[in-house]
Amino acid sequence: MSGIKVVLHPVSDLAAAKPVYTALLGAPPQHDAEYYVGYDVEAGQHVGLVPGGEGAPVAYWEVDDIETKLAEVTAAGGSVGEAAHEVGGGRQVATFTDPDGNVIGLVQDR
Repeated sequence: MSGIKVVLHPVSDLAAAKPVYTALLGAPPQHDAEYYVGYDVEAGQHVGLVPGGEGAPVAYWEVDDIETKLAEVTAAGGSVGEAAHEVGGGRQVATFTDPDGNVIGLVQDR
């Protein structure tokens, strides 16, 4: 595991959120669509804005084998929230919750 790779922020108004995050990160988004806005920031991290989302931001930990890591965290007491699936370019994502209901993401780049 190499640390947090992606942080996704749910936003109610993508058009209103985009200039705030652009100012925060000091650069325009590299991915800009009506369904997602994403910024590639320092150290290979990615900050994304997800429209229509609710709740707190979700940090996605980079792993070598997403299925194995999901099995490990569920055996330890976590619960799968979103099963592993491809989101484009060979990237797989999944989420699970810890015993307190905190959502944690996993990302695997192939």
